[in-house]
Amino acid sequence: MMKQQTVTNEVENHLRSVFGHETFRPGQQQVVERILAGDSALAVFPTGGGKSLCYQLPALMLEGMTLVVSPLIALMKDQIDFLVGKGVKAARMDSSLSADESRQVWDDLWQGRLKLLYVAPERFASERFLQRLRRVKLSLMVIDEAHCISEWGHNFRPDYMKLADMSRELQVERVLCLTATATPAVASDIRKAFAISDEAYVNTGFHRPNLTMYVTPCRENERDALLLERLKSRSRGATIVYVTLQKTAMEVAAFLKAAGIPAKAYHAGLASELRHEIQDGFMSDPEGVVVATIAFGMGIDKADIRYVYHLNPPKSLENYMQETGRAGRDGKPSTCELLFCGEDVATLENFSYGDTPSLPSVEGLVRELMAEGDRFDVSMYTLSSVHDIRLLVISTMLTYLELDGILVSTGPLYNEYKFQPMHSTAEIFKKFDVQRAAFLKNIFNQARKGSIWYTLDIGQAVMNLGESRERIVAALNYLEEQGDLTLKVAGLRHGYRFLKRPEDPLALAKTLHDRFRESEARDIARIREVMALAATPSCIVRKVLSYFGEELTGDCGHCDRCLGIAQPRELRRQENGLTEAEMRLIQEWASRKQPALREPRQLARFFCGITSPATTKAKLTRDPDFGRLAHRGFAAVARAAAACL
Repeated sequence: MMKQQTVTNEVENHLRSVFGHETFRPGQQQVVERILAGDSALAVFPTGGGKSLCYQLPALMLEGMTLVVSPLIALMKDQIDFLVGKGVKAARMDSSLSADESRQVWDDLWQGRLKLLYVAPERFASERFLQRLRRVKLSLMVIDEAHCISEWGHNFRPDYMKLADMSRELQVERVLCLTATATPAVASDIRKAFAISDEAYVNTGFHRPNLTMYVTPCRENERDALLLERLKSRSRGATIVYVTLQKTAMEVAAFLKAAGIPAKAYHAGLASELRHEIQDGFMSDPEGVVVATIAFGMGIDKADIRYVYHLNPPKSLENYMQETGRAGRDGKPSTCELLFCGEDVATLENFSYGDTPSLPSVEGLVRELMAEGDRFDVSMYTLSSVHDIRLLVISTMLTYLELDGILVSTGPLYNEYKFQPMHSTAEIFKKFDVQRAAFLKNIFNQARKGSIWYTLDIGQAVMNLGESRERIVAALNYLEEQGDLTLKVAGLRHGYRFLKRPEDPLALAKTLHDRFRESEARDIARIREVMALAATPSCIVRKVLSYFGEELTGDCGHCDRCLGIAQPRELRRQENGLTEAEMRLIQEWASRKQPALREPRQLARFFCGITSPATTKAKLTRDPDFGRLAHRGFAAVARAAAACL
C-alpha cells in the first residue's frame, strides 16, 4: 500500500498536470481521499461544484477501471473529449456509436485498456454488456444523479434502484454517489443502499450568495410581457428561459424574436442535429438566449450564464434548485426569477397523475404474472400495451416485486440476434479446433440467412441444439470481439424467477396500486412546496435551503423579499365546478364505451391531455377532444368521469 505522503503528492501532481488546478474546490479533496482509502462515498455538491473531478482524479490512480453511470449523454461526450485530450483512455457505450466505434470500445474493454467507461443506467439491461463487464476489475463505480435511487427523490427511476445490488454482483471495490439535489431523506436512502459512513458523506451546502433570487406571482396574460421587460431592461447576458411544454418553448421564442430578442427554442422534439447546433451556439455566445424545456441544461458546462427565468413553475424545489444552479457558476452576480402563474399548476399536477395506473390495470398485470411458470420472461412493451400502463411504471412495478422478495431477475435477454460475417464462414471456422468449429457451424445453421444478415432465434436455437443460452451468446460475443462478426440484437425481454407466490394476488395488486398513489401524492406535495415558496412573505433563499436541511442563521439579504422588491399575492384562482357543457362532453364519451377509456382514470387522462399506451394505440390523441379539459384539475375531471361511467 502506498504511503500517505506518496498518495498526496501523486494527487497534487494529477490535479495540476491533468486538470490544471492548483487547489481543490470545497469538498473535493475530502471525497478523493475517501475514494483512495477504499471507502464508498456520497458527494452532494451544487451544480457546477466540481463533482466530476472527485472520480476522474482517483480513476487515474486506481488499478482497475472506473465505471461511470450517468443519464446525461452530453456530459459523457464533453468529459470524454477532455480526458482523451489529456491522454486518458476513456470511452462511452451508447446507441449513438457506429458499429466500428462500438467494436473498438468492446475491444478496449476486453483488453483492459480503458480507465473510464461511461454508460447510461439502461445499459445494465444488456446481457452482452453484463457478460463482458463481469470479466473486468472494477475499482470504482460512479453513480451520477444518485437522487434517482430514492423513492423520496424528485426523479425516481427503477433502473437506479437496482444499482446497489448490481455493484455487489459485479464486486465493485467502492462506489461514489453524486448529486446536486438531495434532501435529508434522499441522502439517507442513498447512504443506506451503499453502506456509506458519516465520514464519507460530504455535503458542501446549497447556498449561492452570488445569485439574486426573485419569485414574482403573475397572471397568465401578464408573464410574456414581464419576461420581455426583464430581458430588455436588464444588462445582456447568457439566458435560459425554462418552460414546461414544447409548444410553449416554440411560441415564446417566436414572441421574443419578433420583439427583437434573438431567442431560440430548444426541446426534446427537435432533430438531434438542430439541438446540437442550438446548444453549441449557446455555449459560445456570451449573450445567447434559449427558451427551453428541462431537456436543456443537463450536463451543460457553461460558467457564465447570467440569467435563469422560469416562465412556468418547476415541478419541485429540487428541480428549482437544479435549474437555478446553472446560473453564475463562475461566481459572478447572476439573476434567477420565477414568474409564478397559478394557472400552470393544473398542468404540472396532470403530469403527476399521468403515471398512476388504474387499479383494474394493476390487477390485470398481476393476474398475468401469477399465471406464469416458476421461471418466465416478459416483454415490458407488451405488458404496457395490454394493460394500459406506461412503460416506466411497468418497470417500476416489477422492481417493487423484486424488492419485496416475490421475484428475482434472471437478467435481460433478447429473442433475436442478427449477425453479419466480416469474413467467409470457412475463414472463421478454421481458427478453431474441430469441436468448437462444429459448435459454431451448428449455430450458423440455426440462423436464417438473408442477403447480408443472418437472423437467429436464440430460444429456438437453445431448444434445437440442447445448448445453454449463455454458451451460444458467449460464442457470438467472442466472434464479435475478434472482428469476425457484426452483431445486432432485438426483441428485448426480461427474465424472472418466482421466489414466492403471494397468497392473495388481489391484495398484492392493491398494495402496488397504493404505492403509486403514494408516489403521486408526493409529486403533488412537491408542486405545493413550489406554490408555498411563491406565496411566502419572508426570505426565499432561507425557505428553499430549509427544505434541503440547511439552516441559515439569518435572512439571505439577496432575494427579492429581503430587498423589499416583491410581495406575494393570490396565486391560484378558485376553481369552479365543471360546467354543464363539460359534463355533457364527459357523458357523451362515457356512453361510447371506448375500450381505451373504460376506466374513470383513463377517461380523465384523455380529457386532461395525458397520453397513455391505450389512447396512443387507439389514435385518440389525435381527437379534437383530447386535452379539451387540460385547464381543469385532474381530480375534478376524474370524479366527473367516475360519475358518468
